[in-house]
Amino acid sequence: MPSAFTYLALMLAVICIWFIILKRPIYEAMCAAFIVLTAVTGSWVKIPSYIQAGLKTQLLYSMTAFIALSVILTKTGIIDGAVNIILSLLGRFTGGTGYAAVVASSFMGALSGSGPGNVMATGTITIPAMKKSGFPPELAANIESASSYLGNMIPPSANIMAALGAFTAVYPESGITSGQFWVVCWGCSLWFILQRLVTVFAFCKYYHVKPMSKDDMPNLSQSLHEGWRGLLLPVIILAPFVLDFFFKSTFFTSRLGKTGAGYFSSSMLVFVAGVAAFYAIVAAKDKSLVSPSAIAETFTDSAKNISITVGTCIFGYMIGALFKDLNVSKELQTFLSAMDMGQVGLALVIPLIMCLLCMIIPGSSVVVIFGPAVISLLAGAGVSPILVAAMLPCVCGVMGGITPPLALGMYAGMSLAGSDFMKTLLNDLWWVILQYLMEVVILLGLLPVMGV
Repeated sequence: MPSAFTYLALMLAVICIWFIILKRPIYEAMCAAFIVLTAVTGSWVKIPSYIQAGLKTQLLYSMTAFIALSVILTKTGIIDGAVNIILSLLGRFTGGTGYAAVVASSFMGALSGSGPGNVMATGTITIPAMKKSGFPPELAANIESASSYLGNMIPPSANIMAALGAFTAVYPESGITSGQFWVVCWGCSLWFILQRLVTVFAFCKYYHVKPMSKDDMPNLSQSLHEGWRGLLLPVIILAPFVLDFFFKSTFFTSRLGKTGAGYFSSSMLVFVAGVAAFYAIVAAKDKSLVSPSAIAETFTDSAKNISITVGTCIFGYMIGALFKDLNVSKELQTFLSAMDMGQVGLALVIPLIMCLLCMIIPGSSVVVIFGPAVISLLAGAGVSPILVAAMLPCVCGVMGGITPPLALGMYAGMSLAGSDFMKTLLNDLWWVILQYLMEVVILLGLLPVMGV
């Protein structure tokens, strides 16, 4: 058995003991795993280089910028109005509250980057609306959970930055821009959004769900009047990347040069987050929420949650650097290659392995540690490497979050819906199976993906 499996098993054992049994924070578990691995491998002298590797990654700061943006968006409540607009548009259709939950929660999840957190935020609106329309509580809980976690694979989710980093680690000379990568990520995401909409439609037929009652439906004109500012957020966030995708070679490169255009593309990740945050502050209706003192207090209150996320990512990068020295990913890649499973076999097996890992390790860390090996494996089997990279946030971030027994999104949705545990668990399995099948279908190239 390759030593890669020994180190991997040791890391998982430490994280399980620290996080699941001792119930300590996940960043502590990642730190403990790093210390144990360093001790076992005798890599103490290299700790400064591992710390440097964890801190110098540009994508870490882009990730932090979008985490800060999500804090401001939550504080201002600018997105609540957008959710009401979606409900007022779709609620009139049979099962419309379910479709609204898919659209609103996917959009919100992309901005927040937190599956369980988004379930608790958006679900307070969508889950009661679904239940009033005749959705069983367990179904309402899982629609919200599956849709919120879908945000992990939709730009500008922070997981996207980690996936782009994994791709550039394998193909440093590719010259791919953030805009080009985001377009491929959107292309993959559209299929999963469609899959969830079709699944909601099927469940609506099975449970005979009705449209939202007129008394409960938000008034469209009032919702537009109060929430139109929230609809501009996607434009502000996405427009620069779309422009970069379509006009990089014809406009930006001709004026800024190849080097300047590259710096422009990489700086957008931080720049756009700052512009969107500024817009949210300016557009907030209650200015008392966005005064300098209020913003300072918000970040003071959120500092713990932000530091947990950032700290977890840093330790993930540090373990990734250690594993690189130990050739863990390469040995795992060699082992799977030796099994000669081919494209179909790898497409079937890799999502299952990543799902198992992501039940214990944060998805972004799994992308950092194992992303390059996954890209190399599937690319060697004939899958487009840019497609594999774009699917990493899905395979690592979505599947692990909705799969029992550690399906945090399901538990969050269940608490809001007041649903029975066993009924919610059994219904959740449908979403997990369909998620897995869609991942396999896309990795096999059976569906066209925009940008590939």
